[in-house]
Amino acid sequence: MAFLVPLLLAATVVDAETLGEYWNTAEEEAKYYRIIDIPLPTDLPLEACSFDVLPDNRLAIGTRRGNILLTDGVFDEHPVPQFKTYASGLDEVFGLSFRNGSFYVTQQTEVTRITDTDGDERADTFETLSDVWGFRNYHEFSFGSKLDDDNNIWVALCLSKSYQSDVPFRGWCVKVTPEGETIPICSGIRSPGGIGPNEHGVMFYAESQGPWNGSCSLKVLQPGGFMGHPASLKWYDQPRVQRQGLQKPAVEPNTRSRLLVESRRMKELVPYAVVFPYIKMGRSISGFMVDRTGGKFGPFENQIFIGDFSLSILMRATTEKVNGVWQGACYPFREGLATGLLACQFTPNGNLIVGGTNRGWPVRGPKPYALQRLEWTGKLPFEIERISARPNGFAITFTKPVDQMSAVNPDSYILQTYTHVYQQGYGSPEVDQTTPEVQSASVSDDGLTVQLQIDGLMQGHVHDFDLSAIRSADGSPLVHAKAYYTLNEIP
Repeated sequence: MAFLVPLLLAATVVDAETLGEYWNTAEEEAKYYRIIDIPLPTDLPLEACSFDVLPDNRLAIGTRRGNILLTDGVFDEHPVPQFKTYASGLDEVFGLSFRNGSFYVTQQTEVTRITDTDGDERADTFETLSDVWGFRNYHEFSFGSKLDDDNNIWVALCLSKSYQSDVPFRGWCVKVTPEGETIPICSGIRSPGGIGPNEHGVMFYAESQGPWNGSCSLKVLQPGGFMGHPASLKWYDQPRVQRQGLQKPAVEPNTRSRLLVESRRMKELVPYAVVFPYIKMGRSISGFMVDRTGGKFGPFENQIFIGDFSLSILMRATTEKVNGVWQGACYPFREGLATGLLACQFTPNGNLIVGGTNRGWPVRGPKPYALQRLEWTGKLPFEIERISARPNGFAITFTKPVDQMSAVNPDSYILQTYTHVYQQGYGSPEVDQTTPEVQSASVSDDGLTVQLQIDGLMQGHVHDFDLSAIRSADGSPLVHAKAYYTLNEIP
């Protein structure tokens, strides 16, 4: 039966001194984005895996333990929420979307349409839309998108035990239609942590560091593409794959190579759009969402916000398509979250809900599970707003006008590049380092954008920026001076 559960404790603002330093920016970050702890039930371990906002502006939560919860009060200025169980008995709800009176749920073994038919806010019907993929091991996670514009769910399927593909479609992305048709999209996935559209509406997923993945990354789910891990290539003989006309790559990747080299051998191989350099920018990136708040969350409208499970941090990313290939940059945002982050959700009033669990694994956040809300204080931070590729360098846009003297000095820009070994072994060190030369820097009339002319751009490399010497027009340093651009193509 549905129930309202008592609260564990009152809502609190997380103090900067209690956050624990990661980028050593927590105290400065707190001036611009405060973290609010949402009170939790006393008798329900709330391990949030997915969220959606209902038409009446309540928050729905899908949990690792298989519940769907409806909440009242989570968005209030001083939250005293109530939680009601809508459904239970599911299996790790890593995808949740509500439309036309039904929930569309991605769990380990299937995509399910769940409906309350008698109006008591308790699930009555459970319709399996798709269960065509196999399931044999607890680590065979299934991450589902929200419904796209055509009411499809995109599902990214983790490999078996993180290394193999023991049952059909493990390591694939499939698309499930409202009628239950299952359409294979692409192969080569290893261990996804989130799935959804980028800021341009194109479906991406978050990939973890591991075999054939030198670091975590955001990748585009390109129809017919190969995401890089060859374990799932065995399923091209499946009738569903053949009906779509998808062709198995003619060759398999060579180990201990480079992704750029192998992509020239394998036309299906999709490069990482945004590499998150290991430890510097996450260790196990997770759920993400685009800021469509219209400026309510600060100066990062239409950017991707993405969590990290292991390090309990939030990051930003921007993407662009150059010469037909997706690429972009990632940026630090907020450290010191309370647990391992799995999902995030923007609210109608422009805040960001985050949640997750440690699931018994080591994470930096001190709590076994938590639900938190990030709020913009209204103060404008001095940040790198975005980096964009140019034929002879990069354009760097800031959130506030820069100091001309520091910005026009080429020595203010410390830049190095590196790539990773594309290999069967787990992860990779940073290799093939170079040091491009910043030849000149010119500032736009409004002071917001600097054009860098650079000698030594490296295709296929991460371009690692340190702008610690840059100051705003009022003399302030950057809140975060680091950023990382993955240069797959030079315009």
